[in-house]
Amino acid sequence: MTAGAPPATTARKMLNKVPEVTLFFWIIKVLATTVGETAADYLSVDLGLGLTATTYVMSALLATVLVVQFRARRYTPSVYWLAVVLLSIVGTLITDNLVDHFGVSLETTTTLFAIALAVTFAAWYASEKTLSIHTIYTTKR
Repeated sequence: MTAGAPPATTARKMLNKVPEVTLFFWIIKVLATTVGETAADYLSVDLGLGLTATTYVMSALLATVLVVQFRARRYTPSVYWLAVVLLSIVGTLITDNLVDHFGVSLETTTTLFAIALAVTFAAWYASEKTLSIHTIYTTKR
């Protein structure tokens, strides 16, 4: 711990905006992902909004919820999990757009998104020297 940094337990209570990663976290995460996949298809196909309109609407909603999440001072379950579900919906819609409108294969999108995630984690680690959500004690983290 550096000088001036609050004790980890105090900081964790004050700044941690994510839930404890437990078995229940993973169960809820899988369910949220499934809901996201289903919701994207339901809105786009079953409600007839179309892929493009659904993408714009859900992306705007995701951006709004992310602003709320980033401004939150503590973990708020409803905001956190709504962001997770909306991210799943928008991610599905991005992939659907790439595949359906641009002819990009699922193998290619999977590879590109995996590389983008690896680069994101590498940049995060280079900046913070950790990937742990349990060491949040700065605003940047």
